[in-house]
Amino acid sequence: MAMVLKENDAEEWCYRGEGAVNLVLSYTGQHPHFVGKVLRVQKVPRNGSQCENGRLGLTEMECLIWKEFEELVSAPTKELAEYYFVQRVMCSLLGSKNVDAGIHIPVTREFLETVDNNVLCHRPSWRVDAAKVNPLCDSVLLISDHSLFPRGTLKNDFCISVEIKPKCGFLPLSEFIAPENTIKRSVTRFQMHQALKLRQGKISEISAYDPLDLFSGSRDRVDKAIIGLFKTPQNNFRVFLNGSLILGGSGGNADATSCEVGETFENALKCVIQAVDGKRTQCFLDLISETIFSSGMLNKVLEVQKLDNFDIEGAIHAYYNVISQPCMVCKQSAEDQSSKRYNSLHSILKDESLKIVRNYLIAATAKDLSMMITFRPRADGSAESPYSMVSLESTNQSFDYKAYFIDLDLKPLERMEYYYKLDQEIVGCYAQMVKSTQQHSRMD
Repeated sequence: MAMVLKENDAEEWCYRGEGAVNLVLSYTGQHPHFVGKVLRVQKVPRNGSQCENGRLGLTEMECLIWKEFEELVSAPTKELAEYYFVQRVMCSLLGSKNVDAGIHIPVTREFLETVDNNVLCHRPSWRVDAAKVNPLCDSVLLISDHSLFPRGTLKNDFCISVEIKPKCGFLPLSEFIAPENTIKRSVTRFQMHQALKLRQGKISEISAYDPLDLFSGSRDRVDKAIIGLFKTPQNNFRVFLNGSLILGGSGGNADATSCEVGETFENALKCVIQAVDGKRTQCFLDLISETIFSSGMLNKVLEVQKLDNFDIEGAIHAYYNVISQPCMVCKQSAEDQSSKRYNSLHSILKDESLKIVRNYLIAATAKDLSMMITFRPRADGSAESPYSMVSLESTNQSFDYKAYFIDLDLKPLERMEYYYKLDQEIVGCYAQMVKSTQQHSRMD
């Protein structure tokens, strides 16, 4: 597509949401190339240096990690490197049917600066404080708006979509988990992280969701997971009607679903779910559960997540092998002799260290992805459809559906130290919370 987005084009792109790395913009204009599309625009930390710009590709060490993927290694910019990561790595692991790599569109600096200014009032304040649109990027990613079906939504034709961030669906078994961190073997990372987020004021209450339920393969437990997500959406559950957000937060955490929000949501489902008042929400949640359960789409996600079979407590040692630097973790634990358990990791070949770190980074992407499932009612006696079908027995309806994995960001190698520190902070906070709870129980 030989087209460059310029300053005056920015008015036709509006704020849809954002994650830690990208802004998402939806198209409001009439150009046929962009109708039914969204843009992913790279952000940069406000306190970042000029080296954090889109004109740089992979670092020298990252080129070693991804040396098996020539296009990824030779990509001249960070944006193209991320594009080839999705196309060459994640598509092969998750299946190209459910992954949209998109295409890159050239942009001017004026377009990016205007977008940044236009969306300021729509972004959560803490997101604004943390990052801005990266004005040094020379392209943005154009992908289909997976909250809609192709060619948009026809008049009197409704579609509804759910975006779920499932998080890590298994408990680690790595032998390199320190004895004082064995709680990781019985409590999910998601649940432990909730305690830290609550202490930091990032959430107002602990989520009712447990990722192990969603990945369990049990219909009853999948039902439980979806209900938990609906009750406490935070940044893990969003619902769109004809592409417009009707439940969840646009750029951050959403509060627990109140009675008022629940009633508004129930009414919004009238055009899609054929059930009596008070029953539509449960029917819709059943539809999501049945689709996830019957499609088995999370099985591939779990396989990719389990590429991390060393846990960060093991992978961090391989990381120091890769960058040929003294292991700071071993240095910190030398006093109590606990570093000896990691001697085997520091004795392995360089290629084995590269594989451990590469698999950890791929798994980290799978643990942080989102899945978008979009439904539209299928008319009785309708012609063959290219989409999969799911039935909702409670309303005697059938739905076309499509499912895609999104937010497949390439994790920077330099984040390994951050991942380790965050992991230790999460486990420490949770252990402290459990100890405090036990002490209060004894006092009572």
